[in-house]
Amino acid sequence: MASILDSVNQRTRLVGQNRLELLLFKLAGRQRYGINVFKVREVLQCPPLTAIPRQNKFVRGIAHIRGQTISVIDLSLATGGKAIENTKDSFIVIAEYNRSVQGFLVNSVERIININWEAIMPPPKGTSGKQSYLTAVTEIDKELVEILDVEKILEEISPSPTALTKELDTQSISADLGERLILIADDSAVARNQVKRALEVLGVKMHLVNNGREALEYLQQVAKECKESVTEKIGLLISDIEMPEMDGYTLTAEIKLEPKLKKLHVILHTSLSGVFNQQMVQKVGADDFIAKFNPDELAGSVEKWLHAD
Repeated sequence: MASILDSVNQRTRLVGQNRLELLLFKLAGRQRYGINVFKVREVLQCPPLTAIPRQNKFVRGIAHIRGQTISVIDLSLATGGKAIENTKDSFIVIAEYNRSVQGFLVNSVERIININWEAIMPPPKGTSGKQSYLTAVTEIDKELVEILDVEKILEEISPSPTALTKELDTQSISADLGERLILIADDSAVARNQVKRALEVLGVKMHLVNNGREALEYLQQVAKECKESVTEKIGLLISDIEMPEMDGYTLTAEIKLEPKLKKLHVILHTSLSGVFNQQMVQKVGADDFIAKFNPDELAGSVEKWLHAD
């Protein structure tokens, strides 16, 4: 199974072209799911798990892997489904989200597929129950593939603090921003609300959208009302990278190509990490790159780039 990820480093050229690769897997039933390969460190047969006292009901235990102790989350159980029963015949997807490493217990792993973000769509509106854990859907081999909102799952297991611990000059921030607002783009409702709660104490106005295409269309509409630059009405953009229809890299590149948008400061705020992403930030012209989720770092970056105007 390790060989399925042997060529991940060669796949980095896809990022920035509004493309990604999904690792397909199944949980307790026939439904297929996908996870971005760039979140995945490795896939391995599930080792023996050690139960720990008072652990969250979705955590099946801990595993000792390559000198590291990793919590193993049953993705089926965490999304309202049945527990994966036979762990010894199952697999663990080791992934990095929001500055930490987790193991996701899945029933089986299929293959990696190459796909365009435009083919990945938001989930149907009004979803509830198990479907509420979806952040996107797509079609592979004439079958629906569901992409889980892992940030929501992790937030339910271990909520992230959103309160600021460092004092910021809110008066200065308000003066720099004036009547302008901050645009926030993220496909995860949990992530959008985290950002919103973290920045509310700064007294800033915010507008939230669900993906890169919505963000670009909003900016283009606002730009029509501006004489020279969209920065007359919008102070800066905070954008996720992984989003259906248009990713954050492509969104940033599009912004920098349009005369009325190119002066807008862009902060990429993502659960992706690594040196490659820093290189992509420079390539597409983003101003900052922050790994989720540290409210102090995010607020500090907002303060910095508002002062840079």
